[in-house]
Amino acid sequence: MEITPWLLPSIALLASLAFLSRIFSGRRCKQLKFPPGPKSWPIIGNLNLIGSLLHQSFHKLSRRYGPLMHLKFGSYPVVVASSSEMAKEFLKSHDQIFASRPLTAAGKYVNYNNGNILWAPYGPYWRQSRKIYLNELFSSKRLESFQFIRVEEMRAFVSRLHGLSGKPVVLKNHLVCLTLSVISRMVFGEKPFSVSCDDRLGSNSITSLPELEENVDELLMLSGVLNIGDWIPWLDFLDLQGYVKRMKALKKKLDRFHDHVFDEHKRRKNELAKDFVAQDIVDFLLQLADDPDLDVKLTYDHLRGLTLDLIVGGTDTSAVNVEWAISELIKQQQLIGKATEELDRVIGRERWVEEKDIPQLPYIDAIMKETMRKHPVAPLLAPHLAMEDCKVAGYDIHKGTRVFINTWSIGRDPSLWEQPEEFRPERFLGTNIDVKGRAFELLPFGAGRRICPGYNLALKMVQLSIANLLHGFNWKLTDDTKVEDLSMEEASGLTTPRKFPLVAVMEPRLPLHLYKI
Repeated sequence: MEITPWLLPSIALLASLAFLSRIFSGRRCKQLKFPPGPKSWPIIGNLNLIGSLLHQSFHKLSRRYGPLMHLKFGSYPVVVASSSEMAKEFLKSHDQIFASRPLTAAGKYVNYNNGNILWAPYGPYWRQSRKIYLNELFSSKRLESFQFIRVEEMRAFVSRLHGLSGKPVVLKNHLVCLTLSVISRMVFGEKPFSVSCDDRLGSNSITSLPELEENVDELLMLSGVLNIGDWIPWLDFLDLQGYVKRMKALKKKLDRFHDHVFDEHKRRKNELAKDFVAQDIVDFLLQLADDPDLDVKLTYDHLRGLTLDLIVGGTDTSAVNVEWAISELIKQQQLIGKATEELDRVIGRERWVEEKDIPQLPYIDAIMKETMRKHPVAPLLAPHLAMEDCKVAGYDIHKGTRVFINTWSIGRDPSLWEQPEEFRPERFLGTNIDVKGRAFELLPFGAGRRICPGYNLALKMVQLSIANLLHGFNWKLTDDTKVEDLSMEEASGLTTPRKFPLVAVMEPRLPLHLYKI
């Protein structure tokens, strides 16, 4: 999340206008016990303390003010939880009170009036959508029915890498190509764009892969920015940072894409008439839109929001996670040696890794968990909204407070993790810490009611990708990059990818013909 540097001084000039109101509110609030935090300025609150990476700014402040911290962003109170104990308070002990989401410009424009499951306020529509996701879209039966897609696309992925042996490769491009191909075939029944990682052009499609990637990246960035209008509503109409303008432009592109997809599916349904059988997730959602028995009727904005959730949640997050994992392993080649020893012992050198093998690969699982600890894809869980006044850990939390869970800080808590800045997969061997919302020291998918419903698919993609990248290839940096010079800086946004994409060179360990479909 980022904020334009020149905005804060200009807004601060208006502080004198609010001086008397601040005195009045200060007297009223003395009777309440809020969590500790820095004093706030009139109008801007504590926005002056925030840098380009919100989770890191929160982390620095929490070192001074503690694991439960109270801030003011413009007109709204903000509470930040930076420990596993405080995360448990919000996501388990008081889960229902904090199960909603704040309304934002990003939710309105690029997330279709909060029509997706991530940003939908707590209520009938969200409960219905979550039920659809859990019982239909991400059920064990449906995920199993799509396994052939994952197998085919994984082979295409390793085949592309085989063809680039010895050459510098921007790994994330190929990872996004893999995840986007899998999700597209599950959701749309086809790939409505070119997925060639060589020319990356889509001359006969509604959008090209680079364009769709750019749209996804733009959406994640805009969903994670600190938009001044969200926090100081009376400045909203000025769009001081230009974010709303960009959101509206992106929405037009997304509308065009969705309209094409829906029109094609409806055309195919009409052509088949009585012989039509739903083949993919869009078919299923379009059928639901015509269901008169739903508690909340699905509009086309709802359908756009739900399909967009699948595209965004199923592509960038998995790709980012695997890229961070390979980045850390390249810096410590002895860890790759431990992983390949396990792979050779369990799988052998006569075949590639399959999904059924994953439970027998504890070190691969540990690599994934350690990556999610040190580099959580969502360093701040999507903000929660207090739906009523309550007390948390003895402190007063007002209705309307925005709550952030800083998983990035939790992953660096020295009381939980020995030498937390080090990448050490061994710390997870022999432990019962999972990533499914039961262990509050590791929350890559959140917990409670708002846990990511697609985590089972994400785990399959991440574990299988890491396993085959290590089993099938030897990895090193390019000749002009030293291990100590490999930057591990983060970019800003709703997710936290590498600021500078990993460029690496790989050579095959296994022949491609051993990958059976």
